[in-house]
Amino acid sequence: MGTTQLPGYAGLVQGLVDRGLLDGRWRRVFTAVPRDQFIPEHVWRQASETCEPVTLHADWLALVNSDQPVVIQVDDGAEGGPGIATSSNSQPSMVAKMLGLLQVEDGHRVLEIGTASGYVAALLAERLGEGNVYSTELDPALADLAARNLNAVGYMPQLRCGDGEEGWPGAAPFDRLIATCALRHIPPTFVEQVRPGGVIVAPIARDFWSGALVQLTVQDDGTASGRFRGGASYMPMRSHRPEAGAPVASSTARSRRAGSNPARMLTLGFALYAGARLPGVSLWHSEKPGRVQVWATRRDGSAATAATCEDVWQYGAANLWDEIEHVLLEYGALGSPHAEEFGMTVDAGGQHVWMREPHTRVRPVA
Repeated sequence: MGTTQLPGYAGLVQGLVDRGLLDGRWRRVFTAVPRDQFIPEHVWRQASETCEPVTLHADWLALVNSDQPVVIQVDDGAEGGPGIATSSNSQPSMVAKMLGLLQVEDGHRVLEIGTASGYVAALLAERLGEGNVYSTELDPALADLAARNLNAVGYMPQLRCGDGEEGWPGAAPFDRLIATCALRHIPPTFVEQVRPGGVIVAPIARDFWSGALVQLTVQDDGTASGRFRGGASYMPMRSHRPEAGAPVASSTARSRRAGSNPARMLTLGFALYAGARLPGVSLWHSEKPGRVQVWATRRDGSAATAATCEDVWQYGAANLWDEIEHVLLEYGALGSPHAEEFGMTVDAGGQHVWMREPHTRVRPVA
């Protein structure tokens, strides 16, 4: 017998269950909190380089009931901008995954960083009770939208308009903390405001990384440590947006014969390793049938580009592609570890990536 296809939001929830992302308790929570109540009338769909407005109600409804993010703000709310997404109602499967990693239990107090439309705050309020849910949002317009959405469906969690990097010191300690915006680093306040044994779940986006989820447990000594749990693409916290590097001087261009296949560099495991070994290097790519092209830059103005079976071009004072290839050889010699073999520790000195065990720190190239 074939599987019955449920319509609309019910079908979306069933799909999350079928993929093992929702247990029975979370299924009831998602069912009780319809997503469409947290999506404004004017939204955008993320395209390759910018955002496209969704103008027809039928398209709006189809997007809302799909496992896709819905962009609810572009250009920080400014008029006439380039149409860059700055806030969204996150992809439901990613929301389900993050809430599962949070490992909440009855009575837990949770702090959410990045209220956005209020959807995740509503899910947490349904699961834990609104008195146990705290959520902070930097953007006043989004904070107001979230409050209106939550009140309209009968939830009144504790809401705050302010800098999420500060957490919520007056309400600490929390049992759990979830960030729904990408962070370049875990702010010390997050660790300080979660009790020992508590859990932090956040997307981390560094220069080399396309984005990765980390699940940290706070220790008795005030540190936090845990493993990466797969990829995650989130919009950055405003104070954590990447800085522009030095311009690339095209006059320094020089070529060499093709070496390593750039497709080998596109795994999250390699991104985590190379990001720790080569801090400050950014990498992005494009893919077509039979061809992968990779671009890399460093903030000092060094750059490189390579494509499948084509010459490598390098720019600036350093041979950046040679450095990346060397790190790729290291990675292969280590057995090409999977992304979940890497983890992160946050302590008084900042944060660092480790491989397989917390004591095996991945250190920058000297």
